[in-house]
Amino acid sequence: MVKRTRLEGAECPVARSLDAIGDWWSLLIVRDAFDGIRRFGEFQRNLGMAKNILAARLRTLVNHGIFQVVPASDGSAYQEYVLTEKGKGLFPLIIGLRQWGEAFFFEAGEAHSRVVDRENGQPVQALELRAADGRLLGPDDCLRLPAQ
Repeated sequence: MVKRTRLEGAECPVARSLDAIGDWWSLLIVRDAFDGIRRFGEFQRNLGMAKNILAARLRTLVNHGIFQVVPASDGSAYQEYVLTEKGKGLFPLIIGLRQWGEAFFFEAGEAHSRVVDRENGQPVQALELRAADGRLLGPDDCLRLPAQ
């Protein structure tokens, strides 16, 4: 098996982020947490992944401060995985991936899950990147500066 390269010391924020959440299982675990899943068994049933892989991914997410382990909310002997503020900060990323997937991986009219505003049941608007002055920005409008 190829040893995974660690990126925690990279100067690029994308590389450092991927060090914590850079595989698809981890992002699906985070997605499920936003949908209210909190227990190991619930993640395992919902995702259908091997228990050893789930345990390793959850351990990594906890070690990176994305989840915290807390006593079960029902007072049972179980533990629950709860998103931290750092973990909740992944919400725009999850929504962005959903919207990208809807735009490029579904045919018109093809059924898929939706995210709606809890208050009024309306679909969320597409994410946009805006300049400080409010202009809509695209890839050609931005550049990456070297670390200083």
